[in-house]
Amino acid sequence: MTIKGYRLFGEAVAAEGVDTGFFIMGGPSNDAINSCIAQGIRMIDVRHEQAAAMMANAYARVRSKPAFCIAASGPGTINLTTGLAHALVDCAPVVAFGGAAPVGQYARGAFQEIDQLEIMKPVTKFAERVYDARRIPEYVARAFRMARSGKPGPVYLDLPGDVLYADVEEQGIFRPAPQLETLRPGADAAGIEKLAKMIREAKRPVLVTGSGVLWSKASEALHRFVDMSGIPFYTTPQGRGVIPEDHPFFFAQARSQAFREADLVIVVATRLNYVISYAEPPRFSADAKLVRIDIDPVEIDSSLRLDLGIVADARTALDQLSATIGGNIAASYAEWRATLAATEKAKLPKHEASLATDQMPIHPLRLCKEIRDFIDRDTILCVDGQEILNYGRQSIPSFMPGHRLNSGPFGTMGVGLPFGVGAKAASPDSKVLVLHGDGSFGLNAMEIDTAVRHKLPLLIVISLNGGWTADPDQKKPGRNLGYTRFDLMGEAFGCHGEFVEKPDDIRPALERAAQAVEGGQTAIVNVVTDWRARSGTANFTNYST
Repeated sequence: MTIKGYRLFGEAVAAEGVDTGFFIMGGPSNDAINSCIAQGIRMIDVRHEQAAAMMANAYARVRSKPAFCIAASGPGTINLTTGLAHALVDCAPVVAFGGAAPVGQYARGAFQEIDQLEIMKPVTKFAERVYDARRIPEYVARAFRMARSGKPGPVYLDLPGDVLYADVEEQGIFRPAPQLETLRPGADAAGIEKLAKMIREAKRPVLVTGSGVLWSKASEALHRFVDMSGIPFYTTPQGRGVIPEDHPFFFAQARSQAFREADLVIVVATRLNYVISYAEPPRFSADAKLVRIDIDPVEIDSSLRLDLGIVADARTALDQLSATIGGNIAASYAEWRATLAATEKAKLPKHEASLATDQMPIHPLRLCKEIRDFIDRDTILCVDGQEILNYGRQSIPSFMPGHRLNSGPFGTMGVGLPFGVGAKAASPDSKVLVLHGDGSFGLNAMEIDTAVRHKLPLLIVISLNGGWTADPDQKKPGRNLGYTRFDLMGEAFGCHGEFVEKPDDIRPALERAAQAVEGGQTAIVNVVTDWRARSGTANFTNYST
């Protein structure tokens, strides 16, 4: 008995426990996609391949497991690269497959022949080409394992047409058993004991965690550790919601003070990149001790200053640390928490007043406040843009792991709508709100069509400030885009549309839009916002957009 390579592909993908994939049709991938469908996998066709990779990223984040996308050869596969580069910097386990020109015609100018493998290597943690159809199950299994192992990241497999369409004898084909559980290495006992001692000796410790907590499924372990230790905690933007942000040990308005005055900084499952100023002065004290817990030893070794490095899975290490400390020591840091709480109390009224502004054009912070007060705690929020991204980060809290998605440390514009579609596909019963800048929305706006066709209703809110970023001095080249009626564009696709120009009209528009979404209709709320409003954030470079 013989079997086609593309059938082996569909069976191998299904064996990994995958139930959804994202794609655009085209040769030589079509029958591989059909094979996935025959295995019961839901295949969602999109309007641009970069959106397919972005949707897979969102799906992976919401489900805390690898997700996949597939594209046709040549330009189709190359179009995946933006989404895969984002996943690489985001440390998201996306498995990408690309159809490719036949191996038997290499170097002869075959249709869409280009070395896709070399293109993919810089934007993935692992990339390989399948030359023998009998090994397709082996390579697919390896791809999914590589994506979720260690520090997660995107993986790419090149699938030449003559490999996919080859007839091979079924007998003797090796089909690896699915490895659906991730290995969780524990920490060295001596390292955990040393950290416990450092915690006991500290007066002003802080905990900084990242999205590695999501991939480790360590939210509960982190919550237990914070409760028993009493250490104030902060997360990176990508790791928000791992503990609800109304927890008594979270002081959003005192973040800068906490970083600046901490004498012990414990960094768990995140990189020391520009997002937290590399954990260096002046944002952090030069005298503070720095501890890192990370599954990737290379990541720990990259630290320019380090007092203790622990190589381990975040969940395992946090459980070990809680057991070693042995009991509730929260009272030890009551004075430190009281200091931060006083700052929080002093700053909060001014912060809330800035959100409640009635100015026109509408200030983006007022839009964020209306969204904050409107959404449920378990709403999945996808935010994309420049000003609206930063304003949203400052004003809209998160309460559940995997429920906050944004442009990430790579700063990729255009992820918002694809993230919303991917999140809704991953969790159909969840409410998903996409908060977009108008510039970033335009990059993948046609994915409205994907949401409508696949019956994945979203509530999309656009901050319409007429261009790319704020421009109070009117000096940025190519900044102005005009005030596009995206609400009318949505209506052309069968969406519910709202156009808002007054602050008091935001809430009623959101309520009408939400009612439409409840009825299965995607809704767009297009809100005119102030083109002069420039969000204040830390400077990452000596230039600015």
